[in-house]
Amino acid sequence: MKILLDECVTKKLKPYLKEFEVFTVIELGWGGVKNGKLLTLCVENDFDVLLTIDKNLIYQQNLGKYKISIAVLKTVTSKIEDLRQFVPSFKEQLLHFEPHKVYLIDKY
Repeated sequence: MKILLDECVTKKLKPYLKEFEVFTVIELGWGGVKNGKLLTLCVENDFDVLLTIDKNLIYQQNLGKYKISIAVLKTVTSKIEDLRQFVPSFKEQLLHFEPHKVYLIDKY
């Protein structure tokens, strides 16, 4: 499973997802890339999931045209202390993700 952490998700989350192939937007040199182009890059580079906390992404793009799953953590902060609480729920739901869909992830 190949996962991209959006620019708004700290790289400190990577160790909590070590069983997956995880990259950050910054380490790929995609910092500052707008959402539409970012989704295109995800598809072109065979990512399975874009993990973000950007709730507005759902409303800004025609997500059905991108063959990728998008997971949105329903958090109010980007602090690792908060984000890591979503990992168990994310991992559990990840098994059922389908391309072209958005999943809102709660803590529990």
